[in-house]
Amino acid sequence: MTEHRDALALIQRGADEIIKLEDLAARLKLGRPLRVKAGFDPTAPDLHLGHTVLLNKMRQFQELGHQVIFLIGDFTGMIGDPTGKNATRKPLTREDVLANAATYAEQVYKVLDRERTEVRFNSEWFGPMPAADLIRLAAQHTVARMLERDDFAKRYRAEQPIAIHEFLYPLVQGYDSVALRADVELGGTDQKFNLLVGRQLQEHYGQPPQIVLTMPLLEGTDGVHKMSKSLGNYIGINEPPNEIFGKVMRISDALMWRYYELLSFEATLDEVARMRSDVESGRANPRDCKMRLARELVARFHGAAAAEAAVRYWHEVVQGGGVPQDLAVQDIAVPAEGMRIGALLKAAGLAPSTSEAMRKLAERAVRVDGEVVTDRERVFRPGAECLLQLGKRGYARVRLTAAG
Repeated sequence: MTEHRDALALIQRGADEIIKLEDLAARLKLGRPLRVKAGFDPTAPDLHLGHTVLLNKMRQFQELGHQVIFLIGDFTGMIGDPTGKNATRKPLTREDVLANAATYAEQVYKVLDRERTEVRFNSEWFGPMPAADLIRLAAQHTVARMLERDDFAKRYRAEQPIAIHEFLYPLVQGYDSVALRADVELGGTDQKFNLLVGRQLQEHYGQPPQIVLTMPLLEGTDGVHKMSKSLGNYIGINEPPNEIFGKVMRISDALMWRYYELLSFEATLDEVARMRSDVESGRANPRDCKMRLARELVARFHGAAAAEAAVRYWHEVVQGGGVPQDLAVQDIAVPAEGMRIGALLKAAGLAPSTSEAMRKLAERAVRVDGEVVTDRERVFRPGAECLLQLGKRGYARVRLTAAG
């Protein structure tokens, strides 16, 4: 186990608040692995860099020898987290939750150590829980206390509906900590109320209350709003390497330092401070610092070879304005009846989904052999070979072969 003072310094990096820091220091001194929990409701299938702020902190706990629990809220996901919402969220179906959860379980291993990660689902204890026990759980909190939550209070004052099941959400999330006997729970700053409910419930059930560690909400590429797929200011960890690299290179210089603090494993805070000083004094080019960060993030999600290829692509295509010289031909198997352009763009790795490909077609951002394509029904059949382009910098040379 790493010496506890160094461990405490690493844990504090980037944290917004640690509730009962003295308790954390005391538990670290005990020398036993702590049970560190973070919960994620599978409300969408893809994770982005905003999600990885918590995953990065979990990885640091792993490297310090602690037990990390990645909790998938398949039960809470069907309630819908009301945090920050001005209206009742539409609950997801069981099928939606399970489909999204399946993709989560694989994506997290791009950050977490698979062998040292305990993946749990909160339906394990809530699925078989009798209604009487859920009512007893609900008795542990008052309506007045729930209305202390800022989002609930605002909705109440504005006479906007608050459904009863939304009051259950903090209690259900809090009980997860009881079921898992968590020593530490991580969450965004917007989750503080829910995390504190976990402390209260653990005390009620005779357990030592967990330490609460909140992390900042990562700003999106616009530098203003919280990173969100719905706002289009996100960088998805499953996006193609060149797309991740390019998006990082296009963030503002000021936002770059924030990303370094919350996302980088390779650069220490002292290194970041030196880089920033060199940039601000004119001794260094911010582009070079951004490139280092972009390379690290692509390598984390796609591997070192993909990161180096993304660097070459950036120099040749983005700065040089041409088609990559080493653009290899991809063989893509298609059925005899052919493949539509949207599916082909996804198969070639240019678009993360066919829906995104369709949006790009509507924006006249797709070219085939240099010609703009807008026909979403265009079909490509076995035997064809062409150069695909999405946007200014996305290229793929493909050869279509017969499936089967």
